[in-house]
Amino acid sequence: SKVPKKTLNALLQPENKEKLKSILTFHVIEGDLKAKDVVELIKKSKGKVKVKTISGEKLVLFLKGSNVLVRDNKGNTATVQQTNLNSSNGVIHVIDTVLMP
Repeated sequence: SKVPKKTLNALLQPENKEKLKSILTFHVIEGDLKAKDVVELIKKSKGKVKVKTISGEKLVLFLKGSNVLVRDNKGNTATVQQTNLNSSNGVIHVIDTVLMP
């Protein structure tokens, strides 16, 4: 619901398959990190940790109070809303917005 309908419809066109793939893989990192692992990693890294996405881009994870936030290289920030949703290929942490590569 965060992506405008016109943009979403354009991304779903066959000619935009690679662009859609880059956006989706921008939201995925390798590993099986549970919420507590993420928080520990941030604390061990003095408050911020850079992670590499499947698309090769970097995201910064940090804490604001008890919330985990994710910042892209453009300065856009998302807040983790739900954590530790297990799936067949990893663990999902839901954020409140779409970050763009």
